[in-house]
Amino acid sequence: MPKKNGFSSFLTRNVFALGLVSLFTDLSTEMSYAIIPIFLKDVLKAQPVFIGLIEAIAESTASILKTFSGYISDRLKKRKLFILAGYSFSALVKPLLALATQGWHVLLVRFADRFGKGIRTAPRDALIAESTSAEFYGRTYGFHRAMDTLGAILGPLFAFLILGISHQNYRLLFALAFIPGFIAVLIIIFSVRDILPERVKSLRFSLKEINPRLKIFFIIIIIFTLGNSSDAFLILRAKEVGLSVNLIPILWLVFNVSYFLWSYPAGVISDRIGRKKTLVFGFLIYSITYSVLAFNNRVALLWPIFIIYGLYYGFTEGNLRALVADLSGSEHRGTIFGIYHTVIGITFLPANLLMGYLWQKFGFNIALLAGASLSLISAILLTILVKPGGRY
Repeated sequence: MPKKNGFSSFLTRNVFALGLVSLFTDLSTEMSYAIIPIFLKDVLKAQPVFIGLIEAIAESTASILKTFSGYISDRLKKRKLFILAGYSFSALVKPLLALATQGWHVLLVRFADRFGKGIRTAPRDALIAESTSAEFYGRTYGFHRAMDTLGAILGPLFAFLILGISHQNYRLLFALAFIPGFIAVLIIIFSVRDILPERVKSLRFSLKEINPRLKIFFIIIIIFTLGNSSDAFLILRAKEVGLSVNLIPILWLVFNVSYFLWSYPAGVISDRIGRKKTLVFGFLIYSITYSVLAFNNRVALLWPIFIIYGLYYGFTEGNLRALVADLSGSEHRGTIFGIYHTVIGITFLPANLLMGYLWQKFGFNIALLAGASLSLISAILLTILVKPGGRY
């Protein structure tokens, strides 16, 4: 891998191509994602409980599959095969939403879409690490998160334009979502290349082989994730404060722009001062954001709060992956990334239940402060327990 400092030294062919793949895939997903609940409720007459069940099944599927796909890609040493299969599967099933006439049709499509995500995520993250030098992991994953978030910014904008021109033709929107997804698949076919290390004969993997620092890190991530519930709760809080429903998409757009702008610089910073310091800063920003939001009753303050919340995402999302790459050997990197994503996915369910329970039982102040407290505890544990070394 290239060792020179600079933008081009980390931006290898695979890194750039996979960034574009995530951009077009997220554009495809976000074009329709926010419309699906409305389509289910208003067109297909689905009940709210069923709508919640769809997302629970979809996300759980993705979380469980990530470990298996990462493990098998380690054994076969073929990342591209799983990346192509996962993205292709998602691209093919998304436009089928345009044909849905029953709620269970949407359930099948969302299940299949997340099935594709579960297949591709861990091998993709592993290939990103294998396609650049370890000294550039921060900016590499930061770049990838930035491209992904750019897709999340463009997706709703395209949806807004399409729905406006078509007079809210949801089915047309779902059908057109195939186009950016198909472009992503073409980029994988023609631009992504496997990095081929020596084939491993043993199929065995033991948790004993995981770096002890990484085990501690996973425990800290579980604690943090228990307080990191769905961002939908923050949207509900913004509505409670008094923000107009029409402005909520704009507020979310502002958040995503902030996330996008900070992703790459935060990766560069972590490459220079270490992952741990950068992540501690991100966790503290999260704690501050939730604490301020718990007591804020002014609509005007929601805008800077969500801008700062984007700062948290920028400093954590890419750098969490960079730290996993730092602490995992190439032998089992796909498996380790799979475990990482599965840990977060499984913990996300009780995190949402905890937030919902605290919100309903004690009010939004206590619920948000609980999330802020768990983030603060995670920052302290990360500072104390994960000992410095290399880029950590």
